[in-house]
Order: sequence, then structure tokens, then C-alpha cells
Amino acid sequence: MRWDGNRESENVEDRRGDGGGGGFGFGGRSIGLGTIVVALVASYFLGVSPMTVLNVLTGGAPSAVQVQQGPAASPPASDQMTKFVSTVLADTEDTWTEIFRAQGENYEKPRLVLFSGSTPTACGTGQSAAGPFYCPGDQKIYIDLSFYRLMQQRFNVSGEFAQAYVIAHEVGHHVQHLMGISDKVDNARRRTSEAQANALSVRLELQADCFAGVWAHHADRARSILETGDVEAALNAASAIGDDALQRQAQGHVVPDSFTHGTSAQRIRWFRRGIENGQLTTCNTFEAKQL
Repeated sequence: MRWDGNRESENVEDRRGDGGGGGFGFGGRSIGLGTIVVALVASYFLGVSPMTVLNVLTGGAPSAVQVQQGPAASPPASDQMTKFVSTVLADTEDTWTEIFRAQGENYEKPRLVLFSGSTPTACGTGQSAAGPFYCPGDQKIYIDLSFYRLMQQRFNVSGEFAQAYVIAHEVGHHVQHLMGISDKVDNARRRTSEAQANALSVRLELQADCFAGVWAHHADRARSILETGDVEAALNAASAIGDDALQRQAQGHVVPDSFTHGTSAQRIRWFRRGIENGQLTTCNTFEAKQL
């Protein structure tokens, strides 16, 4: 991926070194070590709490979160990985600003928070194992950069564009928030069964994958960021984190009604649709008859 020398975002907040906390508990539930490891890595890709992934894999009930405020912002460090995520964030800013402007709307840029251990967010305490996740309460993306290493070790997914795809997916959730899509889905989920609520979550996540592809489409046309093998790396990442792949690895079988992010094939299909067409209208997963 070509990114070195491009603009870096000013909307990066570095909380690393603020203390953080240890791990997290799983209550009295009996969960195998393999399942926990899969949940930790999957949560990084999926942008949700490890507890949420464990609930998908084991059928448990979701846990509540408490609203908290984060510490004061501090300037980011100047290491290579920090420069990378800052540049990717800037690229998403430029792309989505242009897309929103073309529709006569203003794009509100999210902030990206670097942390280690744990950190307070408006969506509850963010854990380092939760990796990139988006919190609509404060419109911030939270990232523990050290987990990029674990994603490569566990799923053999590497490459800068695969890492950029993860950030772009979370930015996709921010776009959904600005467009009012997330609120509509949350309201609908409260009035449906668990299986129906999960199905709505799948459509929301697949749309975020498609939005990530839309970003890549426009960014490459404007700045030629893609190199040979980049798209394949992102597709490999999408394939590795499908609900079916994760469940099969953790428990040997799949439970479709518990899916919340879509199958590997679905995630690949919607990311590919976004990157090939570059149009928001092609990302309407909620009216698609077949995902």
C-alpha cells in the first residue's frame, strides 16, 4: 500500500502510557482457551468487545456497559505504525469529505484514540483485546496497535492494506452513525427477536465492509494507494473473520442464527462490491434480497 509521505490526520489522540488496566473476566461461564483466543483476535477485526464475540460463539447474554469520559488528549507519538494509522485516517477523512460534499452534506471527522491496556469511553471501558471499535457516543475509533501482531500470528493475515481495511471498516460505522442508519437499526433490534436482531446486525456490518470498499475505490483513484496484492490481503482478512469461519474454528460447527457480522463469503462480496463500484447506493444491504 502506498501511503508514506501522505497527509497525516490531526484527529489522533494518544493515550498509551496512561496506565490502562489488566484483562477482563468471564464470570462463571466455562469457556475453552481456544475459544477465548479466537474471541480476542476476532474482536479486534470486528470492532466489538471480546465478550460480544464470546456471546456469539457460546450463546451467552450480552453484558451492559456504562458511559464514561476519556482522559484529556495528548499528541500522538511519531513511530512508524502511528504514522500509518494517522495517514489512513487522513485518507478516509479526505475521501468521505468529498463524498458527503457531493451530496450537499458536511462530513464530521471522527477521532482516533490510541491506547494500551484499557481506557474509558462513552460506550464503557475499552479493553486492549477489543482492538479497533467505534463508539457512537463520543464518535471515536479506539485502537490498540499491538493487536495487529496477534492478528497476523493467529490468522496469518498481514499487509498494510489489510490493516487499513480494519480502520476503514470502523470509519464505515462512523459514516452509518452520521447518516442515521445505526440509530434506526438499534431501534429496530429492540423490537425484534434475538435471531432477527442478529440478522439486522449482519446487514449493518456488511454495509460497513462495503463502505470500507467505497473508501478504497475513491482513495485509489485520487491517490493511487493500491499495490499488487493489496486487495487480496483485504479479502483474506474479510474471509478470516466471517462468523462461520470463527465459529467453525472455535467449536467445530456453525450456528447461522447467532451470526452478527456475516459469513466469510458475504464479507468478501460486500467489500468487493464497494471497491469495484465506489457508490453508496450499491451498499444498501438492508434492501438486498441476497447477502
